[in-house]
Amino acid sequence: MREDLVIRRPQGLYCPQGDFYIDPWRAVSRAIITHAHADHARMGHEHYLAADVGQDLLRARLGEIRLQALAYGQTVDHQGVRISLHPAGHVLGSAQVRLQWRDEVWVVSGDYKLDADPTCAPFEPVRCNTFITESTFGLPIYRWPDPKTVLQQINEWWRDNARAGCPSIIYAYSLGKGQRILAGLEPGIGPIAVHGAFTNLNQAYRAAGVKLPQTLALTDLDAAQRQQALLLVPPAAAASAWRSRIKHASDAMASGWMRVRGARRRRNFERGFVLSDHADWPSLLRAIDATGANRVIVTHGNTAVLIRWLKEQGLDAQAFETDYGHQGDAHDE
Repeated sequence: MREDLVIRRPQGLYCPQGDFYIDPWRAVSRAIITHAHADHARMGHEHYLAADVGQDLLRARLGEIRLQALAYGQTVDHQGVRISLHPAGHVLGSAQVRLQWRDEVWVVSGDYKLDADPTCAPFEPVRCNTFITESTFGLPIYRWPDPKTVLQQINEWWRDNARAGCPSIIYAYSLGKGQRILAGLEPGIGPIAVHGAFTNLNQAYRAAGVKLPQTLALTDLDAAQRQQALLLVPPAAAASAWRSRIKHASDAMASGWMRVRGARRRRNFERGFVLSDHADWPSLLRAIDATGANRVIVTHGNTAVLIRWLKEQGLDAQAFETDYGHQGDAHDE
């Protein structure tokens, strides 16, 4: 009889054999954290375990915590459960959690993407019996363009604005998306300035060896520089007093939600760039297939459509209700 290695409890996803949680949304004694986004990495746990390359990000977000860091692929045994972390390709330090108990293997994916990204390790398929997957963009309409093409479009938009003496403001989430955009910018076009929400996170990326261009604080720009600049800002600042002081600027948003034109109209952005740190529909299907799992548990996002599709393929599919996607910057890709 199959033993469930992960079940849902009020505190979060729980491994009963090892007595620990994965990305719990309430305070617990032992938590494995897949990545540093606010809906997956929360304060108050007694002990944290996460990928070593992302530990500076976690501390930047959570402060001083009791953290055990594992290299990707390194194993640790806890109460008979063998635990290892494997790249998820979502953001710096993001990890899938592989659990083995006797002959049963489960993988909890956290959030992931399959597209190439120079700011984090690429997604690594991990064979398992049961795969727990996100489904943020689990609808067939969500199919991403080539990220390199999108970054070229961002540079072209910025260049055209700079020639016209128009500030370029691009809204992107401060962890992951922002650094991915920075890594793809052409600094020769003009100055690059970032909102303070990016400062500590950019430092953590640079400390991990990720190459990012030189940036200024928004307040460092004089009037002439501002007309040539690209300003990287979190979406929450779009309605702030700061934005009202910048006249004649071009506003854009980088997000997977920009795949739907209505989303851009509702947010009143001049441009919408389709760039996501989550898997699109084809990538979800490829990632699931690559695991070889015969059982799939779907978490946050468009769960019903993905579950129906998986069942039509003959897989055992069900959902876990979770609290992911409800904290600040974490689920808006």
